[in-house]
Amino acid sequence: MIVDRSEVVRSIVSRLLQNQIKNICLITCGSVEEALDYLYQDKFDLITSSLVLPGLDGLDLCHEIRRNKKQYFTPVIMVTSDINQSILHQGFSVGISYFFNKALGYKRLVEFIQEILQRHLGQVGRILFLTDKVNNMQYIIKKHGFLIKYISCGTQALEILKDNSVHEDKFDIVLIDWSLKGKMTNANIIDNIRNKLYYSSQEMPILVIIPANDHSSIVNILHTGANDFISKPVIEEILIARLKSLILVKQQDRILKSCSKKIYNLKTTDGLTGVHNKKYLLEEGKAFITQHPNVCLMMIDIDNFELLDLADEILHLVGQFLLKSFPQEVMISRFAGKKFAALIPDCAFNYGKTLATNLCQDLIKFKPENLEITISIGIASCEAIAETTLNNLITDANAALSEAKKQGNNHISVITT
Repeated sequence: MIVDRSEVVRSIVSRLLQNQIKNICLITCGSVEEALDYLYQDKFDLITSSLVLPGLDGLDLCHEIRRNKKQYFTPVIMVTSDINQSILHQGFSVGISYFFNKALGYKRLVEFIQEILQRHLGQVGRILFLTDKVNNMQYIIKKHGFLIKYISCGTQALEILKDNSVHEDKFDIVLIDWSLKGKMTNANIIDNIRNKLYYSSQEMPILVIIPANDHSSIVNILHTGANDFISKPVIEEILIARLKSLILVKQQDRILKSCSKKIYNLKTTDGLTGVHNKKYLLEEGKAFITQHPNVCLMMIDIDNFELLDLADEILHLVGQFLLKSFPQEVMISRFAGKKFAALIPDCAFNYGKTLATNLCQDLIKFKPENLEITISIGIASCEAIAETTLNNLITDANAALSEAKKQGNNHISVITT
């Protein structure tokens, strides 16, 4: 929602947003009264408002937004050229999330809106607050769209964080009142988070609230692994700014890891067939065997491939056929040219042979591109080798495949000794 008294401004910002963000749904309003009609009907992902509006102003609008359960956590950007200490204080007190200097122009405003949307969409700031003194800080934090859980026991907090990766409501940040009393010292709690639960400062930011003028604790706090601190009496604007800053650090770390994973997947996936490439098999296969001691390896080769038309299409279809034929836990890779490898966990010798037989029969029925394609398969099992290593399995599976090819098309061979 865009709230501005100027129809021209609303039109310019709307057009820029529609050009930059696909499938965006925009509502524009010229007054608080008009905006309120929509606020009680729909849930918005973001609201921008001018400070100066006809009748009620932007501060009044934000006050009404925070009274509405649907919009309680919605980020609100106040757009104004009059940003001073008084306005900042009033704005934060009624729940404004961000201020934007109108003098920077409409293009920068749209960029700013995009940045805020990227931070907030699908992500809620969840705070685990270690304190034994619940006060009005709960209201302050919730008012700005955070979810908060109070814990007064360090051991309990560590148990919660231990399961944080599988918990439905994951926490994004730990807030610790340094005056918290208990069997565990605050320094020990932080040390456990960093060195026993193995959370980095990016994965789980820690903000500590220290007593007024307690400068002696600052070095100790930072040395134990906290990201930042804030002194009592807590100033709302500073607390919220630091919480948002640290949660942004976590979000950026999450995005970076996601990008790194995507890049790794691209590097280790065969672009033509869609299965993993040889690099992936060689890098991940050793750990796979360690995790699944009872494995077998199939080497799968397309028969008479040089006589087939549409070679690339056939490779792609066979790769997709293999992905659909095996369970998800099987590691399938394109080993070389027309040869594929399938590393199968928890697979006894006889079961592996049954899988290979079914695979050959199913491919004949599949008839990709209406061609009768057959495959030869060599099987190596950990039951038949003295030492189960990836190299040994590959060597034996290749030897078995050579024997299968000597017998003609559509044959299976196994290494039994």
